[in-house]
Amino acid sequence: MNTIAIVGYGRMGKQIELVLAEKNIKPVSIIDGYAKDATYKEINADSLKGVSVVIDFSSPETVMENIKKYIECGVSVVMGTTGWYDKIDEVKKLVGNSIGFIWSGNYSLGVNLYFKIIEYASKLIGKFEAYDPMVHEFHHKEKKDSPSGTALMIADLVKSGYKESRDSIVTERLNRKKEANEIHVSSTRGGYIPGTHIVAYDSVLDTIELKHTARTREGFALGAVTAALWLDGKKGFYKFDETLDT
Repeated sequence: MNTIAIVGYGRMGKQIELVLAEKNIKPVSIIDGYAKDATYKEINADSLKGVSVVIDFSSPETVMENIKKYIECGVSVVMGTTGWYDKIDEVKKLVGNSIGFIWSGNYSLGVNLYFKIIEYASKLIGKFEAYDPMVHEFHHKEKKDSPSGTALMIADLVKSGYKESRDSIVTERLNRKKEANEIHVSSTRGGYIPGTHIVAYDSVLDTIELKHTARTREGFALGAVTAALWLDGKKGFYKFDETLDT
């Protein structure tokens, strides 16, 4: 397939272009309103002409507008932009079966394996009330949303494992005591960290930690390109981990 477009030509967009080149795929268009090397400044019928799938790593503020344009042009989407998950039900309804749509807070294969480990661990550890779970993540100073989409996905997995005993996810700074039913998700921004996520299950006697550290952005880009190749010709709303089982 040689009908992929890149939307958002920052660090991730450039890494995706490199991964595509390794597969002998040249993007039909590169769309970014600010990058001087982009081939188009706006998402429209001209910039999406001949495109079957876009890989979007743009910004949370433009996600909803972008999705509406993709649907209007009949172009499927691998959505890598985070920070819009409060609208996920709205997006799912909007997409329907009009186009193909894959989303994830993280396209790294390693992270998606990490998700599976957390899912199992939380079901196991969640049986023991002595262990209080928490999530923390580190990212580079340029990241525009906090907490990361990956951290929120992790918190949901922990919440599911603990069931009724941890039924609330809290992401804001706490100037109060944490309630017993809450899972606190915290963040650090600084430096050049591609992404580090830690889940800690803490008790009076010991702490169990599960950690994933990304070394480069190449793993994220490879996952996004793999998702785009998988999505070609399909319609419907998918989560990235669904593509790993087929």
